[in-house]
Amino acid sequence: MNLTRVFAFMALAGLAGSAYATNGYFSHGYGMKAKGMGGAATATHDDAFFGANNPAAAAFAGNRIDLGADLFSPIREYTRVGGALPGSAESESNYFLVPEFGYNRMVNSNLALGVTVYGNGGMNTDYPASDSNLTCASGPNKNMLCGSGSLGVDLMQLIVAPTAAFKVNASHSIGISPLLGYQRFKAEGLDAFAQISTDPNSLTNEGYDDSFGYGVRVGYMGKITPTVTIGAAYASKMRFEEFDKYKGLFAEQGDFDIPSNWNLGVAWQATPAVKLALDYQRINYSDVASVSNTSQPAGCVPNPPVGPAVSSTCLGGASGIGFGWQDIDVWKLGVEYKYSQNLMLRGGFNHGDNPIGANDVVFNSIAPGVIENHVTLGFTYTLATGNELTMSYMHGFANDVVGADNAYFPTGSTNNKIEMYQNAIGIQYSWKM
Repeated sequence: MNLTRVFAFMALAGLAGSAYATNGYFSHGYGMKAKGMGGAATATHDDAFFGANNPAAAAFAGNRIDLGADLFSPIREYTRVGGALPGSAESESNYFLVPEFGYNRMVNSNLALGVTVYGNGGMNTDYPASDSNLTCASGPNKNMLCGSGSLGVDLMQLIVAPTAAFKVNASHSIGISPLLGYQRFKAEGLDAFAQISTDPNSLTNEGYDDSFGYGVRVGYMGKITPTVTIGAAYASKMRFEEFDKYKGLFAEQGDFDIPSNWNLGVAWQATPAVKLALDYQRINYSDVASVSNTSQPAGCVPNPPVGPAVSSTCLGGASGIGFGWQDIDVWKLGVEYKYSQNLMLRGGFNHGDNPIGANDVVFNSIAPGVIENHVTLGFTYTLATGNELTMSYMHGFANDVVGADNAYFPTGSTNNKIEMYQNAIGIQYSWKM
């Protein structure tokens, strides 16, 4: 296989738009086998997505190439009831292609080198200009946040993770993956927030901006008995260049990093046909000010009638307004059943905390990552050549957050609700070498 063509496919597909918002804005899993098992993968080693899960797994993965893509469909809605500005809108962008690629080569019996390319996560919303149920004081053709035209954001994050793993002995390995990241972002329809932005000219409707960043993931894997494997991995905060076009939106003048996260896992081969896997993951959204700072503008001093705002707690400031996301815990449980020599069946459940509180509903209408519970299914069929065809399905159950927000809509009692549910179906082909 021509690897240059694979990377070209990854870049083009990724740039077509990705929007993962399952565990916060992270994916519920990486690799179709893991996605079929609720995302549990820290203590498994049957594909080349170790750069996103546990780098130490590469030492046990063998020689292989995995190429896959998910068709992801999040359904988002924002509703405001009561007060002077009632209304409802549903995001119109509902389908996204999310590609991923993994390669592994055993240099010798103890050393493996490989690479994983994956969409870390993202967020996309596209609300149309408001319908006749909403009246903004400044005129017609307004969106749900009283800006002009359509409302939404588009965030895509793509990571390349070259990996080296070494077997300390026959049962234990360690691994490291430098993380090389690319992200792009745009925002539309946020002009109503100009008075609380430190740079209103770099707030909204500036088209796409992109940035590059770096970090590292390290991992350990150990086969502590013939049937029990454990794993652990830690990913540092990925530091990115600022989004200069949106330095009046994101805190710290356009800074938007990827938070640190860590995971622990155990896999148990309960019988020759049945394997169980359990992962725990912690995502530290508090690492990133633009994500974790409160969305409430208290302390922000606007400069009417047109900005820029003068306070560091306003949009874009050193301590600026964020989305108010909290750190979350994620639990991933999966089961794998060997139905026949050629067919492996999978199922799983994923529960992650909702990072958004009732006080931050309005600002999070453009990033409603509120899903908590997911159920997954999947299978792998081994072909006569030894290559594999894998598919997975995920359903994220509907969840919502409701909050009154008099800071942004002080014209009477107002309840704001953001809600979302999701579906995803993915396919992967694997070459064993």
